[in-house]
This record gives sequence, C-alpha cells and structure tokens, in this order.
Amino acid sequence: MRFATDTGGTFTDLVVEEDDGRISMYKASTVPGDPVQGVLAALTLAATDRGLDLATLLDRGDTFIHGTTHAINAIITGRTARAALLVTEGHRDILTLREGGRIEPFNHSVPYPKPFVPRALTFEVPERLIHDGSVHQPLDEAALASIIDRLRAEKVEAVAVCLLWSTINPAHELRVGAALAAGLPGVPVSLSHQVNPSLREFRRASSTAIDAALKPLMGRYLGGLEARMREAGFKGKVMVLTSSGGMMPAAEVAANPIRIINSGPSMAPIAGQHYADLEGNGDSVIVADTGGTTYDISLVRGGRVPMTRELWIGQPTRGHLVGYPSVEVKSVGAGGGSIARVDAGGLLHVGPESAGAVPGPVCYGRGGTRPTVTDASLALGFLDPDFFLGGAMKLDLAGARAAIERDVAIPLGISVEEAAWSIIHLSTENMVQAIADITVAQGIDPAKSVLIGGGGAAGLNSTFIARRLGCERLIIPETGAALSAAGAMMSEVTGEFAASLFTSTARFDFDKVNAALADLTAQCAAFAARSGDPSRPAEPVIMAEARYENQVWDIDVALPLLRFVGQEDVEHFRRTFDAAHRQIFTIDDPSSAVEIVGLRATMRCQVRPFRDFRLDAGAATAGQDRRRSAWFKETGWVDTAIYRLEAMEADRVMAGPCIIESAFTTIVVDPAATAQRSAAGSILIHPAGRA
Repeated sequence: MRFATDTGGTFTDLVVEEDDGRISMYKASTVPGDPVQGVLAALTLAATDRGLDLATLLDRGDTFIHGTTHAINAIITGRTARAALLVTEGHRDILTLREGGRIEPFNHSVPYPKPFVPRALTFEVPERLIHDGSVHQPLDEAALASIIDRLRAEKVEAVAVCLLWSTINPAHELRVGAALAAGLPGVPVSLSHQVNPSLREFRRASSTAIDAALKPLMGRYLGGLEARMREAGFKGKVMVLTSSGGMMPAAEVAANPIRIINSGPSMAPIAGQHYADLEGNGDSVIVADTGGTTYDISLVRGGRVPMTRELWIGQPTRGHLVGYPSVEVKSVGAGGGSIARVDAGGLLHVGPESAGAVPGPVCYGRGGTRPTVTDASLALGFLDPDFFLGGAMKLDLAGARAAIERDVAIPLGISVEEAAWSIIHLSTENMVQAIADITVAQGIDPAKSVLIGGGGAAGLNSTFIARRLGCERLIIPETGAALSAAGAMMSEVTGEFAASLFTSTARFDFDKVNAALADLTAQCAAFAARSGDPSRPAEPVIMAEARYENQVWDIDVALPLLRFVGQEDVEHFRRTFDAAHRQIFTIDDPSSAVEIVGLRATMRCQVRPFRDFRLDAGAATAGQDRRRSAWFKETGWVDTAIYRLEAMEADRVMAGPCIIESAFTTIVVDPAATAQRSAAGSILIHPAGRA
C-alpha cells in the first residue's frame, strides 16, 4: 500500500493505492500552523473508511510520498534561517547587483527586493581562481578563520559559499566548507558548486543562499514529519516531491531543500499528461490545477513536460531567482478561496487575496466574513450545501448570500445572483489571461490544445474557461480533485546531476566533454543502484546547456549520444541544436559556432509497475440522479440535472445544463455544453456542444 499527499493552502489531499492497484482519495483541512496535522487527519479518514485505526493502516504502507509548499511559504513569509554568504574578495554585491531586466523597461518606480542575504552578512574571502580553474590567488586561511569568528559572533544559523569559478575547480569551496564545519559545528553549509553548478554568478549565489537559509527549517519540518509518521505506525519509506517532477528520500531533500521549492505544483502536469494520453490528446495539453488559494498552470508539449531554470519567487526580475531546474508552472492568485471586493471606484476585484483554510470562505462557518468564489458558486446553486466533501461539511448558504449582498451586490446595485455570477465571470477571466500568457508566449494556440481541469474547485468554471480559450475539449480526470497527489503516485525517484564546462563546435574538446559525460553517467548509475528497482532498468537523460557564439542566453538540448567519438558526432549535435533553436525562436544560424556551457543529467527510476490508475467506485450505485435549481446568465434560475460521477455510465452523452458531483468535486456543465464519462473514467466536456 502506498500513500501520496499534497498539502495545499486550503485542503490536504491524499491518494491511497492498494496493492492490487485500486486507488481512493481523501481531503482534510490544511492546518497552516502544523501541516503534518492535516496529513494525519487525511490518513485517519482513509483508516476509518477501511474500518481500521490509523496505526494499522500505516503499518500496511510501504511508501509515503509528500508534496509541500512549506519551503516556498517560508521564503515568502520571511521565516527562513539567519544565513550568511561567503564570496570571493571584491564580489560582495553579487546579490545586490543581480541580473538585468525589468517587467516594464521604463518603469523605475518599482524597486528590486533587498538581497536575500543582507550585505551585512556577506563576507569576502581572500582567494581567486580563474576561468580554467587555476589558482590566481591562494586561499587566505588566516582571513578565513577570522571570518568564521565573526560568523560565530553574528550567531548565523546557516552559511552559503559561492566562490568564483568553483564550478571548474571546487578546491577552495571544499576547503572553506571543511573549515566552517570545524569552526561552526552544527551550522549547515551550502556550497555553490554542489547546489547549482552554473556559470552565472548571480544565479549560483542566489540558489545557494536560498538553499542554506532553508536547511534548518526544512530539516526540522521533514525530520518532524518522518518522526510523527513513525510514531503513528508507519515503517516504510518517506519520500518528498521535487520541483522537477520526481521524488527523493526525505533525508536527501533535507540536505538539498532548494530541490523542493515547487514541490506540489510540479506533479499536476505529470498526472495531466497521463490522462491526456488515455484520451488520445497528449500532444498539446494545458494543465490547470485550481486550489483554494492559487491557480497553477503548466503545459505538455509533444508529450514532454517543459522545464525551466527561470523559477522566481515573486515576479520575474522583481523577486528572488531560484535558478534551479523546475517543471514550468505559472501560478496566479485565483482559486476557490479568492476574495471578492468592490473598490472605491466601483470596480469589482476577485483575488489575489484568499480566505485560505483559516478562516476560509463565509459558507464554511469558520469565521470568514468576506465573499469568495466558493460562496458565489453556492449562491448560484452550483454547490450542494448538504453534500460538500460528501456531506462531511455543511455549507452556510444564507451566510454566503448575505456576504455577497453586502460586499458586492449592494455596492454595484445588482441582484445577489448577478453579483455571484460576476464573481465567477471575473475569476474566469483572470484564469483565462494567465493561460494565455503562458501559452501564447511559447507559440501555443490554446484553441488547438486540450484543457485538463484539476483541483477541487476546477469544475466550477473550467467549462467557461475552455469556451473562452476556444478549446474543443475539456478533460476532468476522476482523480482531478487531487491531481497533484495523483501525479505524486505516478512519479518516479529522480536524481539530478550537473557539470560545468566550456567548449565550442569550432574547437571541440573531446576529452573534456567525454570525461564530464562519463562522470555524470557514473553518478546516475550509482543513484539508480541505491534508489531504483533492478527489475526496471532506466537510462539517464543528458541535456546540454548550449548557445550560439556570442549569444547571451542558452537553451537546453538533449544530447543524442553519451560519448563523442569524432567530428560526425559533433555535427549531429550541431544539427540537433539548430532544430531546437528553430523550434523555440523560429530561426537558426548555421554560420555561427555552438558553445556548450554545461551538462545536466537526470535519472528517473520507476518504483511501481505500469497499471490502470482507476478510482475505486466503492458503494456508488446508479439511480442517484436528481435535480435542483441553478442560475446561469443565459437562463436565470433553471431546473438542472444532478449526476453522481461514480455512477455515470461510460459514453452516455448528457446535455447541459447539468451538474456532476462527487465527494471531492463539483463539475458545472452550462446550457451550451455537453458532457460524458469516458471509458478511462474521466469527464469529457465539449464547451460548444457535441455534434
């Protein structure tokens, strides 16, 4: 038995996989002050469902997979450790000077954020290597000892070290790391050549500083998670989801917390790709995961989940650059808990402020007073107040309507229903714009893509979103309400390794490149030996960070071979790079040499056999269809058919308006659309109706 959890801003999702492959889902309220409590509450629901106590259920499990936003939340709220940064003498302002770039080139009124590590805690180490790794200035051991004394006096809780050209020759960084370990026992240290071996100094320094500042917090959090799981009766492996769409043992993640900045959201495209493939729509896929607080958007192109090294915490160029490979996800402040308000000028706003888990929407009855998207959905009859979370939570319809009337309807001079519809409509427009930003920017026509709706609140307006984008088909998987947790169950154990080097197709250094490739493949093989299943062999994927000569930015290109033998292999790589550059930028430049500035290897090891990932229907029976009134802009209040998702027959086409419910989600199909359940269990919606 395996467990996968995803801790969101409002709910903690749990997916349980039985030994025979059957899966079941559960949701419990997230406890912001103690996220592990929400995880244990969801596991308790699973135990009760099986007539077991929690200890007995956990004793049957062999793997627990955890996705968390704890790391990124700590950075956003400033709860990271007091960290210091050690740099090469003369380069104290790496984090202050940053990289160039502005969202609005001529708007200088918005300041850059303060350096992640303040200048007062940035110290210069007398030493210098040059570009080929040779020593220009030896490391000054006496000066280093003095710096360590100052760090001790400053009572720093973590130390990041980023020295020039350490990616080519790490000798000085390793010596500084050893001195810090001896002089500051118990204080975690992050070395840049190990954290993020990139040639770009700001990116390397930024990611190393973030990694160091997270180590004490994430060490305590993950250690506490594992300890509490053991106390509750779990004896298996504890794994944590990474930003790159895989998972790693909790102990390894605690030592490299930079890997889990985007932990939970990275899993949605993994699950989205799986379900799109099942329905024959896997080429161009938009995966949208709607939570209570955020709307997370990712893409699948040509059957591949795009990765990025441009992961920012906050706005691009205005936030802190993580600089570590991550599944490309765009998040906006829009979800079921997004708060609606009317400003002094009479304009309606929805989000980005969210009611979160505490106090939550007004209808939760937990002290919330401001109307949200969930309250609007309840007021329009989309949600059943007696069947939320399968009846586990009763919703306050009167309270939701009163809040909408007070804060939106009266200020705008419209009815409660029109106000609620306006909230849903504006939330839809915010989500449509976010999808347009990420698709059009990459040359993707959303009208030619399939939309995957995930998250507990996805069904409330995904039909409207798909119609606005022009998508012909919307897919809401049967596990869509816990899409990230489902993706976690499908994920693989992943190891990531990197090497910095420089060579050009005009003067290709065969020895240097082949030595780096041999070292990377050896690291991948060692990782697979300790982490993978010998019965399911895996091959490493090697990516080259390459660019045209004199180009500023590089792109990732898959290497077609693991060893370069002669000039023909170099030309093969060159043609591969030209094709990749042409696909991204529509042009290539055959007259320019191609430079390789780094290599990255990824090893993905399967941990479960491939089999159907189907939800256990449990005691669902036919004959549970019923009706209630729902309000749509085109019709007003209209008698609407209500179907239970678990009891729907495959391929039966249902015309809108109708509402499809389960214990975890509600799917609204408006009058213009049609819906059916596929043989794979997903709900297929045609926004323009099905001919």
